[in-house]
Amino acid sequence: MATRHLSRIIVMQSLYEWQFNNYSQDKALEIFNRNLLEFGQDIDEPEFSTKLISGVINNLEKIDRILSLSIKSLPYEQVPLLEKSILRLATYELLYNYPEIPYKVIINEAIELAKNFGTKATSKFINGVLATVYENIAKIEQ
Repeated sequence: MATRHLSRIIVMQSLYEWQFNNYSQDKALEIFNRNLLEFGQDIDEPEFSTKLISGVINNLEKIDRILSLSIKSLPYEQVPLLEKSILRLATYELLYNYPEIPYKVIINEAIELAKNFGTKATSKFINGVLATVYENIAKIEQ
C-alpha cells in the first residue's frame, strides 16, 4: 500500500473518531497521533499525514462552507460522518495540495476511501460532490 494512501486512511479515521465523539479541535491531533503511532509504522513521510490533519482542522470553517455550497442532495448537517470525513480531507487537498497533487488523484483517492470504508452509494456521492467542490474552488480562486 502506498504510504500516502495509508496516511489518508489514518487521517480519515481520526477525523471520523473526532467527529463521532464531538471532541474539541485540539483533541483531533491527539487522536491522530495515537492512530499514526498504532497504524502508521510503514509511512515513510509522516509529515504529509500531519499536514493533512492539521490542515483540515485549521481550515475547517472554510472547508465546511465550500462543502455546504457544493452538496445539493441534503443539508450539510445531515451528511453522514464517514462521507463528511472523506469530503473534508479531499476538500482540504483540493484547496491546498493542488496543483502539486493533481485534482484527479485527490478525487480518486477519496473515491477509493469511500469504496473501502463505505458502500457503492458512498463512492458515487463522494465523486459527485468533489466534482462540484472542484468547480466551486475554481470559481472562488478566480
